[in-house]
Amino acid sequence: MMHKLKTVSTLALLGAAATLPAEEAAATAPATAAEALFYIDNLWVLIGGMLVFLMHLGFATVESGLCRAKNCTNILFKNTLVPAIGFITYAIMGFSLMYPGEAWQVGRVLGFAGFGMGADPDATIAQAMAYNGHFTYWSDFFFQGMFAATAATIVSGAVAERVKVSSFLIFTFFYVMFVYPVIGSWGWGGGWLADLNFHDFAGSTFVHSVGGWGALAGVLLLGPRIGKYVNGKAMPIMGHSMPLATIGVFCLWLGWFGFNGGSILSAEPTKISFVLVTTMFGASAGVIGALVCSSVLLHKPDLSMTLNGCLAGLVAITAGADCVSPTSAIIIGLVGGVIVVPSVLMFDKLQLDDPVGALSVHLVNGIWGTLAVGIFAFPDTGYSFLAQLTGVLAVGAAAFPSALLIFYAIRKTMGLRVSEEEELRGLDLGEHGMEAYPGFQFFSNQ
Repeated sequence: MMHKLKTVSTLALLGAAATLPAEEAAATAPATAAEALFYIDNLWVLIGGMLVFLMHLGFATVESGLCRAKNCTNILFKNTLVPAIGFITYAIMGFSLMYPGEAWQVGRVLGFAGFGMGADPDATIAQAMAYNGHFTYWSDFFFQGMFAATAATIVSGAVAERVKVSSFLIFTFFYVMFVYPVIGSWGWGGGWLADLNFHDFAGSTFVHSVGGWGALAGVLLLGPRIGKYVNGKAMPIMGHSMPLATIGVFCLWLGWFGFNGGSILSAEPTKISFVLVTTMFGASAGVIGALVCSSVLLHKPDLSMTLNGCLAGLVAITAGADCVSPTSAIIIGLVGGVIVVPSVLMFDKLQLDDPVGALSVHLVNGIWGTLAVGIFAFPDTGYSFLAQLTGVLAVGAAAFPSALLIFYAIRKTMGLRVSEEEELRGLDLGEHGMEAYPGFQFFSNQ
Protein backbone atom coordinates (compact mmCIF):
# COMPACT_ATOMS: atom_id res chain seq x y z
CA MET A 1 0.00 0.00 0.00
CA MET A 2 2.73 2.46 0.95
CA HIS A 3 4.67 1.85 -2.28
CA LYS A 4 1.51 2.40 -4.35
CA LEU A 5 0.67 5.65 -2.62
CA LYS A 6 4.21 6.84 -3.05
CA THR A 7 4.09 6.08 -6.80
CA VAL A 8 0.82 7.98 -7.25
CA SER A 9 2.19 10.95 -5.34
CA THR A 10 5.37 11.00 -7.43
CA LEU A 11 3.41 10.86 -10.71
CA ALA A 12 1.19 13.69 -9.55
CA LEU A 13 4.22 15.83 -8.72
CA LEU A 14 5.80 15.10 -12.11
CA GLY A 15 2.62 16.10 -13.86
CA ALA A 16 2.38 19.31 -11.90
CA ALA A 17 5.99 20.16 -12.67
CA ALA A 18 5.26 19.89 -16.40
CA THR A 19 2.75 22.73 -16.11
CA LEU A 20 5.02 25.10 -14.16
CA PRO A 21 6.25 28.32 -15.77
CA ALA A 22 9.70 28.02 -17.32
CA GLU A 23 11.50 29.92 -14.54
CA GLU A 24 9.87 27.82 -11.81
CA ALA A 25 10.67 24.63 -13.68
CA ALA A 26 14.29 25.74 -13.89
CA ALA A 27 14.33 26.18 -10.13
CA THR A 28 13.31 22.54 -9.69
CA ALA A 29 15.96 21.23 -12.09
CA PRO A 30 18.59 18.86 -10.65
CA ALA A 31 21.67 20.49 -9.17
CA THR A 32 24.82 20.49 -11.24
CA ALA A 33 27.85 18.54 -10.01
CA ALA A 34 29.47 21.77 -8.82
CA GLU A 35 26.32 22.75 -6.90
CA ALA A 36 26.06 19.31 -5.33
CA LEU A 37 29.66 19.55 -4.10
CA PHE A 38 28.92 23.02 -2.79
CA TYR A 39 25.94 21.71 -0.79
CA ILE A 40 28.09 18.95 0.74
CA ASP A 41 31.00 21.26 1.54
CA ASN A 42 28.65 23.82 3.07
CA LEU A 43 26.88 21.20 5.16
CA TRP A 44 30.15 19.84 6.53
CA VAL A 45 31.30 23.32 7.59
CA LEU A 46 27.98 23.84 9.40
CA ILE A 47 28.25 20.45 11.10
CA GLY A 48 31.80 21.34 12.15
CA GLY A 49 30.49 24.57 13.69
CA MET A 50 27.82 22.66 15.59
CA LEU A 51 30.43 20.27 16.97
CA VAL A 52 32.52 23.24 18.10
CA PHE A 53 29.42 24.59 19.85
CA LEU A 54 29.14 21.27 21.69
CA MET A 55 32.61 21.92 23.09
CA HIS A 56 31.17 24.67 25.29
CA LEU A 57 29.16 22.01 27.10
CA GLY A 58 32.43 20.13 27.52
CA PHE A 59 34.20 23.15 28.98
CA ALA A 60 31.27 23.79 31.34
CA THR A 61 31.22 20.25 32.69
CA VAL A 62 35.01 19.87 32.95
CA GLU A 63 35.32 23.14 34.84
CA SER A 64 32.37 22.49 37.16
CA GLY A 65 33.50 18.92 37.84
CA LEU A 66 37.04 19.95 38.75
CA CYS A 67 35.82 22.73 41.06
CA ARG A 68 33.80 22.62 44.28
CA ALA A 69 30.06 22.05 44.51
CA LYS A 70 29.46 25.45 46.10
CA ASN A 71 30.62 27.17 42.89
CA CYS A 72 28.94 24.91 40.34
CA THR A 73 26.05 27.22 39.38
CA ASN A 74 28.47 30.13 38.95
CA ILE A 75 30.65 28.09 36.61
CA LEU A 76 27.70 26.88 34.55
CA PHE A 77 26.40 30.46 34.35
CA LYS A 78 29.71 31.79 33.00
CA ASN A 79 30.00 29.04 30.44
CA THR A 80 26.45 29.65 29.23
CA LEU A 81 27.06 33.37 28.76
CA VAL A 82 30.44 33.10 27.06
CA PRO A 83 29.29 31.62 23.71
CA ALA A 84 26.37 34.06 23.58
CA ILE A 85 28.59 37.10 24.21
CA GLY A 86 31.29 35.74 21.91
CA PHE A 87 28.97 35.12 18.97
CA ILE A 88 27.33 38.55 19.15
CA THR A 89 30.55 40.51 19.63
CA TYR A 90 32.10 38.58 16.77
CA ALA A 91 29.19 39.69 14.60
CA ILE A 92 29.52 43.34 15.61
CA MET A 93 33.13 43.68 14.51
CA GLY A 94 35.23 40.61 15.35
CA PHE A 95 34.63 38.86 12.04
CA SER A 96 35.59 41.97 10.08
CA LEU A 97 38.71 42.45 12.20
CA MET A 98 39.80 38.86 11.76
CA TYR A 99 39.06 38.61 8.05
CA PRO A 100 39.44 42.15 6.66
CA GLY A 101 40.01 41.01 3.07
CA GLU A 102 41.63 43.85 1.16
CA ALA A 103 40.90 46.34 3.94
CA TRP A 104 44.35 46.23 5.55
CA GLN A 105 44.87 49.66 7.07
CA VAL A 106 48.05 49.40 9.18
CA GLY A 107 50.58 47.37 7.27
CA ARG A 108 49.76 43.69 7.68
CA VAL A 109 48.99 44.06 11.40
CA LEU A 110 45.52 45.59 11.58
CA GLY A 111 42.64 45.70 9.14
CA PHE A 112 38.91 46.24 9.38
CA ALA A 113 36.21 45.51 6.83
CA GLY A 114 33.36 47.33 8.60
CA PHE A 115 30.77 46.88 11.33
CA GLY A 116 28.06 44.25 11.32
CA MET A 117 27.07 41.61 8.81
CA GLY A 118 27.41 42.46 5.14
CA ALA A 119 25.98 39.52 3.18
CA ASP A 120 22.62 39.21 1.43
CA PRO A 121 20.43 36.65 3.23
CA ASP A 122 18.46 36.10 0.01
CA ALA A 123 21.49 35.35 -2.16
CA THR A 124 20.96 32.86 -4.97
CA ILE A 125 22.95 29.64 -5.10
CA ALA A 126 25.18 31.17 -7.78
CA GLN A 127 25.87 34.22 -5.61
CA ALA A 128 26.53 32.00 -2.59
CA MET A 129 28.98 29.88 -4.58
CA ALA A 130 30.77 32.99 -5.78
CA TYR A 131 31.61 33.92 -2.17
CA ASN A 132 33.99 31.04 -1.67
CA GLY A 133 33.13 28.05 -3.84
CA HIS A 134 32.75 25.78 -0.81
CA PHE A 135 30.37 27.49 1.61
CA THR A 136 28.22 30.57 2.05
CA TYR A 137 29.08 33.77 3.86
CA TRP A 138 26.72 32.78 6.67
CA SER A 139 28.32 29.35 7.06
CA ASP A 140 31.72 31.00 7.21
CA PHE A 141 30.59 33.37 9.94
CA PHE A 142 28.80 30.60 11.86
CA PHE A 143 31.86 28.35 11.94
CA GLN A 144 34.34 31.10 12.82
CA GLY A 145 31.96 32.61 15.39
CA MET A 146 31.85 29.30 17.24
CA PHE A 147 35.63 29.49 17.60
CA ALA A 148 35.58 33.05 18.91
CA ALA A 149 34.25 32.41 22.39
CA THR A 150 36.53 29.44 23.02
CA ALA A 151 39.48 31.63 23.99
CA ALA A 152 37.44 33.29 26.76
CA THR A 153 36.09 29.92 27.93
CA ILE A 154 39.67 28.79 28.52
CA VAL A 155 40.17 31.79 30.81
CA SER A 156 37.04 30.90 32.77
CA GLY A 157 38.52 27.69 34.14
CA ALA A 158 41.76 29.28 35.30
CA VAL A 159 40.05 32.08 37.26
CA ALA A 160 37.24 29.92 38.64
CA GLU A 161 35.99 30.03 42.24
CA ARG A 162 37.05 33.60 43.03
CA VAL A 163 36.33 35.95 40.09
CA LYS A 164 33.28 38.22 40.02
CA VAL A 165 30.92 37.03 37.33
CA SER A 166 30.23 40.57 36.07
CA SER A 167 33.96 41.31 35.83
CA PHE A 168 34.64 38.10 33.94
CA LEU A 169 31.86 38.78 31.44
CA ILE A 170 33.21 42.27 30.75
CA PHE A 171 36.65 40.76 30.19
CA THR A 172 35.08 38.28 27.77
CA PHE A 173 33.42 41.10 25.84
CA PHE A 174 36.63 43.04 25.24
CA TYR A 175 38.91 40.04 24.75
CA VAL A 176 36.67 38.47 22.12
CA MET A 177 35.76 41.78 20.51
CA PHE A 178 39.31 43.02 19.96
CA VAL A 179 42.23 40.84 21.08
CA TYR A 180 41.26 37.45 19.66
CA PRO A 181 40.27 38.67 16.16
CA VAL A 182 43.20 41.04 15.67
CA ILE A 183 45.74 38.38 16.61
CA GLY A 184 43.92 35.79 14.51
CA SER A 185 44.00 38.10 11.50
CA TRP A 186 47.78 37.94 11.45
CA GLY A 187 47.62 34.35 10.27
CA TRP A 188 44.11 33.28 9.32
CA GLY A 189 43.16 36.68 7.92
CA GLY A 190 46.15 36.95 5.61
CA GLY A 191 48.31 39.18 7.81
CA TRP A 192 52.02 39.37 8.47
CA LEU A 193 52.35 35.90 10.02
CA ALA A 194 50.72 34.39 6.96
CA ASP A 195 53.36 36.17 4.89
CA LEU A 196 56.02 34.33 6.95
CA ASN A 197 54.34 30.99 6.17
CA PHE A 198 53.43 30.53 9.83
CA HIS A 199 51.03 27.59 10.15
CA ASP A 200 48.35 27.09 12.78
CA PHE A 201 45.80 24.81 11.16
CA ALA A 202 42.95 25.01 13.69
CA GLY A 203 44.21 27.14 16.54
CA SER A 204 46.88 25.76 18.87
CA THR A 205 48.10 29.34 18.99
CA PHE A 206 45.30 31.56 17.68
CA VAL A 207 42.69 29.96 19.97
CA HIS A 208 44.35 27.96 22.74
CA SER A 209 47.47 30.00 23.40
CA VAL A 210 45.48 33.24 23.14
CA GLY A 211 43.14 31.84 25.77
CA GLY A 212 46.09 30.56 27.80
CA TRP A 213 47.82 33.93 27.86
CA GLY A 214 44.56 35.52 28.99
CA ALA A 215 44.27 32.87 31.70
CA LEU A 216 47.80 33.58 32.93
CA ALA A 217 47.03 37.30 33.22
CA GLY A 218 43.86 36.58 35.17
CA VAL A 219 45.57 34.16 37.56
CA LEU A 220 48.35 36.65 38.28
CA LEU A 221 46.02 39.55 39.07
CA LEU A 222 43.44 37.53 40.99
CA GLY A 223 45.78 35.59 43.22
CA PRO A 224 45.12 32.08 44.57
CA ARG A 225 41.96 30.78 46.22
CA ILE A 226 41.77 31.00 49.99
CA GLY A 227 43.51 28.02 51.53
CA LYS A 228 45.26 26.90 48.35
CA TYR A 229 48.79 27.72 49.52
CA VAL A 230 49.74 27.43 53.18
CA ASN A 231 53.29 28.17 54.35
CA GLY A 232 54.50 27.95 50.76
CA LYS A 233 52.98 24.52 50.22
CA ALA A 234 50.19 23.74 47.76
CA MET A 235 47.14 22.24 49.46
CA PRO A 236 44.80 20.04 47.41
CA ILE A 237 41.33 21.48 46.76
CA MET A 238 39.45 18.61 45.21
CA GLY A 239 36.81 18.93 42.53
CA HIS A 240 33.33 17.76 43.44
CA SER A 241 32.49 15.49 40.49
CA MET A 242 34.91 13.42 38.47
CA PRO A 243 31.98 11.96 36.47
CA LEU A 244 31.12 15.49 35.30
CA ALA A 245 34.75 16.18 34.39
CA THR A 246 34.97 12.90 32.45
CA ILE A 247 31.73 13.60 30.56
CA GLY A 248 33.12 17.03 29.71
CA VAL A 249 36.35 15.63 28.31
CA PHE A 250 34.44 13.23 26.08
CA CYS A 251 32.24 16.11 24.85
CA LEU A 252 35.37 18.09 24.04
CA TRP A 253 36.97 15.07 22.36
CA LEU A 254 33.94 14.64 20.12
CA GLY A 255 33.69 18.37 19.46
CA TRP A 256 37.35 18.46 18.43
CA PHE A 257 36.51 16.40 15.35
CA GLY A 258 34.52 19.43 14.21
CA PHE A 259 37.16 21.85 15.50
CA ASN A 260 39.89 20.24 13.41
CA GLY A 261 37.87 18.43 10.75
CA GLY A 262 35.73 21.48 10.03
CA SER A 263 38.86 23.58 9.59
CA ILE A 264 39.45 21.81 6.28
CA LEU A 265 36.65 24.17 5.14
CA SER A 266 35.42 21.64 2.62
CA ALA A 267 34.18 18.06 2.58
CA GLU A 268 37.18 16.76 0.65
CA PRO A 269 37.13 13.09 1.74
CA THR A 270 40.85 12.38 1.99
CA LYS A 271 41.66 15.54 3.91
CA ILE A 272 38.82 15.13 6.42
CA SER A 273 39.56 11.50 7.13
CA PHE A 274 43.28 12.21 7.49
CA VAL A 275 42.71 15.09 9.92
CA LEU A 276 40.27 13.07 12.02
CA VAL A 277 42.81 10.22 12.25
CA THR A 278 45.69 12.49 13.31
CA THR A 279 43.38 14.21 15.81
CA MET A 280 42.40 10.86 17.32
CA PHE A 281 46.04 9.77 17.47
CA GLY A 282 47.01 13.00 19.25
CA ALA A 283 44.29 12.62 21.87
CA SER A 284 44.92 8.92 22.44
CA ALA A 285 48.66 9.40 22.82
CA GLY A 286 48.01 12.30 25.20
CA VAL A 287 45.94 10.02 27.43
CA ILE A 288 48.70 7.41 27.52
CA GLY A 289 51.44 9.99 28.09
CA ALA A 290 49.64 11.55 31.05
CA LEU A 291 48.79 8.13 32.49
CA VAL A 292 52.43 7.03 32.46
CA CYS A 293 53.80 10.36 33.67
CA SER A 294 51.30 10.73 36.52
CA SER A 295 51.97 7.16 37.59
CA VAL A 296 55.69 7.88 37.78
CA LEU A 297 55.54 11.32 39.42
CA LEU A 298 52.52 10.80 41.66
CA HIS A 299 53.02 7.05 42.22
CA LYS A 300 49.42 6.31 41.20
CA PRO A 301 47.49 6.86 37.98
CA ASP A 302 45.61 10.13 38.40
CA LEU A 303 42.26 10.50 36.58
CA SER A 304 42.27 14.30 36.46
CA MET A 305 45.79 14.30 35.03
CA THR A 306 44.82 11.65 32.49
CA LEU A 307 41.78 13.66 31.41
CA ASN A 308 43.96 16.72 31.01
CA GLY A 309 46.40 14.55 29.05
CA CYS A 310 43.66 13.88 26.53
CA LEU A 311 42.98 17.61 26.17
CA ALA A 312 46.70 18.37 26.03
CA GLY A 313 47.13 15.93 23.14
CA LEU A 314 44.20 17.50 21.33
CA VAL A 315 45.54 21.03 21.80
CA ALA A 316 49.02 19.96 20.67
CA ILE A 317 47.85 18.28 17.46
CA THR A 318 45.52 21.12 16.51
CA ALA A 319 48.21 23.24 14.84
CA GLY A 320 49.51 20.49 12.57
CA ALA A 321 46.69 17.97 12.17
CA ASP A 322 46.70 18.52 8.41
CA CYS A 323 50.46 18.41 7.80
CA VAL A 324 52.06 15.75 10.01
CA SER A 325 52.10 11.98 9.60
CA PRO A 326 50.07 9.68 11.88
CA THR A 327 53.30 8.60 13.56
CA SER A 328 54.24 12.22 14.18
CA ALA A 329 50.74 12.88 15.53
CA ILE A 330 51.28 10.13 18.10
CA ILE A 331 54.62 11.64 19.13
CA ILE A 332 53.14 15.15 19.39
CA GLY A 333 50.21 13.93 21.48
CA LEU A 334 52.41 11.74 23.64
CA VAL A 335 54.76 14.62 24.45
CA GLY A 336 51.73 16.81 25.17
CA GLY A 337 50.33 14.26 27.61
CA VAL A 338 53.68 13.86 29.33
CA ILE A 339 54.46 17.57 29.78
CA VAL A 340 51.00 18.49 31.06
CA VAL A 341 51.66 16.67 34.36
CA PRO A 342 54.91 18.41 35.42
CA SER A 343 53.47 21.65 34.06
CA VAL A 344 50.54 21.46 36.49
CA LEU A 345 52.99 20.74 39.32
CA MET A 346 55.24 23.61 38.18
CA PHE A 347 52.44 26.18 38.26
CA ASP A 348 51.56 25.00 41.75
CA LYS A 349 55.20 25.47 42.79
CA LEU A 350 54.99 29.02 41.43
CA GLN A 351 51.75 29.50 43.42
CA LEU A 352 49.76 30.23 40.30
CA ASP A 353 46.38 28.80 41.22
CA ASP A 354 44.68 27.22 38.20
CA PRO A 355 41.81 24.98 39.37
CA VAL A 356 41.40 23.08 36.09
CA GLY A 357 44.92 23.05 34.62
CA ALA A 358 44.03 25.45 31.80
CA LEU A 359 47.52 26.97 31.72
CA SER A 360 49.14 23.58 31.26
CA VAL A 361 46.62 22.27 28.74
CA HIS A 362 46.05 25.31 26.58
CA LEU A 363 49.06 27.61 26.98
CA VAL A 364 51.92 25.14 27.41
CA ASN A 365 50.56 22.65 24.87
CA GLY A 366 49.38 25.36 22.52
CA ILE A 367 53.00 26.50 22.34
CA TRP A 368 54.30 22.94 22.02
CA GLY A 369 51.85 22.03 19.27
CA THR A 370 52.69 25.13 17.27
CA LEU A 371 56.43 24.54 17.51
CA ALA A 372 55.89 20.87 16.65
CA VAL A 373 54.72 21.91 13.19
CA GLY A 374 58.20 23.25 12.51
CA ILE A 375 59.68 19.90 13.59
CA PHE A 376 57.30 17.29 12.15
CA ALA A 377 55.51 18.91 9.17
CA PHE A 378 55.83 17.23 5.77
CA PRO A 379 58.92 18.65 3.98
CA ASP A 380 56.99 19.93 0.98
CA THR A 381 54.92 22.30 3.15
CA GLY A 382 57.82 24.68 3.71
CA TYR A 383 56.89 25.29 7.34
CA SER A 384 59.91 26.22 9.43
CA PHE A 385 60.64 26.12 13.13
CA LEU A 386 61.79 29.76 13.04
CA ALA A 387 58.49 30.97 11.59
CA GLN A 388 56.56 28.92 14.16
CA LEU A 389 58.67 30.31 16.99
CA THR A 390 58.15 33.85 15.69
CA GLY A 391 54.39 33.32 15.76
CA VAL A 392 54.44 31.93 19.30
CA LEU A 393 56.48 34.85 20.62
CA ALA A 394 54.47 37.49 18.76
CA VAL A 395 51.12 36.15 19.97
CA GLY A 396 52.38 35.97 23.55
CA ALA A 397 53.74 39.51 23.33
CA ALA A 398 50.33 40.76 22.19
CA ALA A 399 47.83 38.58 24.06
CA PHE A 400 49.34 38.61 27.55
CA PRO A 401 49.75 42.39 27.97
CA SER A 402 46.32 42.97 26.41
CA ALA A 403 44.65 40.59 28.86
CA LEU A 404 46.66 42.05 31.73
CA LEU A 405 45.52 45.55 30.80
CA ILE A 406 41.84 44.55 30.56
CA PHE A 407 41.91 42.68 33.88
CA TYR A 408 43.82 45.53 35.58
CA ALA A 409 41.35 48.15 34.36
CA ILE A 410 38.46 46.02 35.62
CA ARG A 411 40.15 45.50 38.99
CA LYS A 412 40.69 49.25 39.40
CA THR A 413 37.15 50.24 38.41
CA MET A 414 34.65 47.60 39.51
CA GLY A 415 36.78 45.04 41.28
CA LEU A 416 37.89 41.64 40.06
CA ARG A 417 37.56 39.31 43.00
CA VAL A 418 34.62 38.42 45.26
CA SER A 419 34.84 39.12 48.98
CA GLU A 420 36.47 36.65 51.35
CA GLU A 421 33.13 35.82 52.94
CA GLU A 422 31.52 35.20 49.56
CA GLU A 423 34.40 33.00 48.44
CA LEU A 424 34.20 30.88 51.58
CA ARG A 425 30.43 30.56 51.40
CA GLY A 426 30.44 29.82 47.69
CA LEU A 427 29.82 31.91 44.58
CA ASP A 428 26.54 30.12 43.88
CA LEU A 429 24.85 31.83 46.83
CA GLY A 430 26.96 34.99 46.79
CA GLU A 431 26.71 35.78 43.07
CA HIS A 432 23.46 34.08 42.10
CA GLY A 433 21.43 33.44 45.22
CA MET A 434 20.90 29.80 44.29
CA GLU A 435 22.56 26.43 44.64
CA ALA A 436 23.42 23.72 42.15
CA TYR A 437 22.83 21.13 44.86
CA PRO A 438 20.29 22.55 47.35
CA GLY A 439 20.90 21.56 50.93
CA PHE A 440 24.54 20.61 50.49
CA GLN A 441 26.27 23.99 50.85
CA PHE A 442 28.24 24.82 53.97
CA PHE A 443 30.43 27.69 55.16
CA SER A 444 33.94 26.38 54.60
CA ASN A 445 37.04 26.89 52.55
CA GLN A 446 36.42 23.44 51.03
